Amino acid sequence: MQIQRIAEQVVHECERAGEILEIELPTPDIKMDLRGTAAGMFCRQGNKVWLRFNPWLFAKEFDQHLHDTVIHEVAHYGIYRLLGSKRTVKPHGPEWRGLMVALGAEPMATFSADLSDVPVRRQRQFRYQCACQTHNVSATRHYRMLRKRAEYRCRFCDATLIIAQ
Repeated sequence: MQIQRIAEQVVHECERAGEILEIELPTPDIKMDLRGTAAGMFCRQGNKVWLRFNPWLFAKEFDQHLHDTVIHEVAHYGIYRLLGSKRTVKPHGPEWRGLMVALGAEPMATFSADLSDVPVRRQRQFRYQCACQTHNVSATRHYRMLRKRAEYRCRFCDATLIIAQ
């Protein structure tokens, strides 16, 4: 029942955004498979686009996310359809903010909520050091460095990070 309401809201907001932008804005696919602390996400791969939503966060505060998160992601979609993927268009830039206001939503990039009972995957941290300090590096970056696929540098001293002994 709630998934149906989300789908209806996406259709409604796509129609409104299309009218405001004066473009055709077909309804994208909707997936309820997002995890972690993000409530929604606009995704594209080639010409295929879809919206992902976090069922855990929608279950906690359904009405807020039904309005705010759906509009937020539809605004990303609308700006993408209007301007394409030009590098000059920032995800939460003036074009997106303008559409958010036109749709009657607060143009905020993030939301604040109690996430204590939402399952969140935490990556293991590894200690690395540079010439000036110690850094906590995520498991993803750690394994990239081990496999010689990436090198990370300190933003203060510009030294290459090495694993702490």
